[in-house]
Amino acid sequence: MTLNIKHIYLIALGSLLFVSCAKKLTETDGEKLPRRKAQDLIQVLDSLSDIKPNYFYTKISTKFEDTNRNISFKTSIRLVKDSAINTLITYATLPIVNAMITKDSVVISNKRDKCYIRESMDYIKDNFAVDFNYRNIEELILGMPLDFDSTQKYFQIHDPFNYIISSHKKRDLRRTERNERQPKEDIIIKYFLTDDAKGLKALDIESPSDTASIHVDYKLREQIGGYDVPKEVFIQIRSARNNMRIEMSYEKIEINEPKEMILVIPDSYGKCE
Repeated sequence: MTLNIKHIYLIALGSLLFVSCAKKLTETDGEKLPRRKAQDLIQVLDSLSDIKPNYFYTKISTKFEDTNRNISFKTSIRLVKDSAINTLITYATLPIVNAMITKDSVVISNKRDKCYIRESMDYIKDNFAVDFNYRNIEELILGMPLDFDSTQKYFQIHDPFNYIISSHKKRDLRRTERNERQPKEDIIIKYFLTDDAKGLKALDIESPSDTASIHVDYKLREQIGGYDVPKEVFIQIRSARNNMRIEMSYEKIEINEPKEMILVIPDSYGKCE
């Protein structure tokens, strides 16, 4: 396989962004869960959306597989709350990409091809067809409810085996399943809570206009410094052109321990083509 540095960076960033969208419900053979009020579940999501460390560090081992390739790589992440995310991607033990993401910019240093990318946050939308902001990226890295807004109305999807809160009513979801037209910007998010209704178990995100879907399972979490952070994450992305499977394993997690963020672009580097 020929290694394409741009592809491996987009895969790594996409693994963190969960790039497109989804609609498959979490399947289970477990026992039926006690009924809970929608407002109680929404309140849990509201509380989880406010829990964020000031500093976060981890190394993520990623296995990526699609119809064309099979890649394994590692990503070191340093995060400063509401400020910046520094990522270093290594392939076959060699550092190949260093990047810095802030609220208004994406800067990437390609060490192998000796070039750089310096773009606004529109770079993410242009490459992934999803208009994620900096806050969304933090939420996805930390395993928080994506884009939850307490001022918006949410709806419970009744399922005897899952606690599900959706950004859309059930009849709107049925319209999507029948491929009826939806507004182009309409993104459907379903939040799956854990069986004790205290944490986030999974995410489904769907953009009907893209005819693609993603299902994210937080297979394992770990309590560190009072925060419930991801440990093992499984992502499945389906589209008309490709099917992707991503397995992510968080290692060496550190909470609220400041780390130096470094991104150096040598003067000899030119802009990446």
